[in-house]
Amino acid sequence: MKEIPNHKTRRKIFGEKIMAKRKNVFPKLHNATWPGVVGKGTPDSEPCISLEKMMQMTVAAEVNEEKFDGIDLFLASPHFDLDQMDQSIDILEGLVEKYKMEVGSMVAPIWAGSTIGSEEKRNIFLDAVRKSCILGKKLREKGIRPNGCIRIDSSCSVDDWLKDPEENQKQIVKTFISACDIAAEYDEMLAAEGEICWGGMHSWKRMLQILECVDRPQVLGFQADMSHTLLYLLGYNAPEDRLLPENFDFSDTAEFDAAYARMTRQLRPWTIDLHIAQNDGSVYGSGSHDKTGRHCLPKDPNGKLDIVKYAGYWLKDEDGLLKRFNHICWDGCMFSNAIMENPQTWNDVLEAMSKVRTKYGWK
Repeated sequence: MKEIPNHKTRRKIFGEKIMAKRKNVFPKLHNATWPGVVGKGTPDSEPCISLEKMMQMTVAAEVNEEKFDGIDLFLASPHFDLDQMDQSIDILEGLVEKYKMEVGSMVAPIWAGSTIGSEEKRNIFLDAVRKSCILGKKLREKGIRPNGCIRIDSSCSVDDWLKDPEENQKQIVKTFISACDIAAEYDEMLAAEGEICWGGMHSWKRMLQILECVDRPQVLGFQADMSHTLLYLLGYNAPEDRLLPENFDFSDTAEFDAAYARMTRQLRPWTIDLHIAQNDGSVYGSGSHDKTGRHCLPKDPNGKLDIVKYAGYWLKDEDGLLKRFNHICWDGCMFSNAIMENPQTWNDVLEAMSKVRTKYGWK
C-alpha cells in the first residue's frame, strides 16, 4: 500500500509543485553555434565542429530538469551556405526537427566586405546583409525561427579605422543606414556587435555615437556580449574612453559597479540581443580579431564577472524588467574542441543561464 504523506511531506510536495509552476519560460535559453567555427578550420588550428555536433552537445545538456531551447546560427561555411540557401535550409530544417531546437539570432557573414573603404567593399557587405535578411524571413515563415535579430559589425579593423576616425565613422553610419533600409524590407532587426576588435565599435562612446547617428531604433540596436563589454570599461583599444583606471583592482567592487552602471545606462536602451559570457579581464586574438574578449568558462576562478548580477544590468532598469528580447544566448568563442566536447561545459553554461532566467525572467 502506498504510504500516505504526513502534513510536513504534503507541505514540501505542495511547495515544490508551486515552484515548478512558477518557473520562468522567458527569455529562452540559446547556445551559440559559432564557437565551433570561429578560430578553427585553418591549417594551424583545430578542425571546425559541425553544426549537427554543436546541436547534439546543446540538446544533451540538462540541469535541474531545464534544457536549452534553441541555437543562434552562424551563416558561414561549414555551418550554412547563403549562396546555396534552399539546400542549406533543407539541411537546417531537418536538424531543427531532429533535435527539437528553435533558431534565434543569426550572424551575417559580412567580412568579405566592409562598412568603410571602396564602394565595392560596402556593396559586398550589404549583399551579405540582404541574403541574411532573406534567410531570416524564410525561416520565420517556416516557423522554426520565432524570434531573434541579425548580428553585424563594422568589418574593419581598429588600425584601419584610426587612419581617419571621423571620416570612417561617417562611412560606417552611412553603410549601416543602407543596411537598415534592407532589413526593413524583410521586417528584420539588426544588432551591432559591441566588440573592441571592430573599428568604430571598439569604444562604448563610439558605439553609442554610431547608434545615435544612424537613429533607426526600430531596425538597428545593440548586441551586448558580457565578455566584450567588460573590456569597454578597461579601454584596451580606446584608452581615452576607459571607465576604470589602468591596472584596476577588481576587488574594488564599488568602483567596478559604478563604471558598469554608467556603461549600461548608455547602451541598455539600445540593447536588443544579450550574450551571457564570462571574461578574466584580459584580451586575446590576432589579425582582424586583435585584442578581443577572452571568453572564460562560467566557473573559471579568474572570471571577473558575477554573471547573474551583471546580467541584470542589461535585463532591467530602474522601472523593472525590460522584456525587450525573448531569448538570451551563451557565447564561448575560442574554447578548445576538448573543452567544448566535454558535456560538463554545457551543463555549467546552462546552469549559469538558468540562474539568470530564474532571477530576471518572466512567463
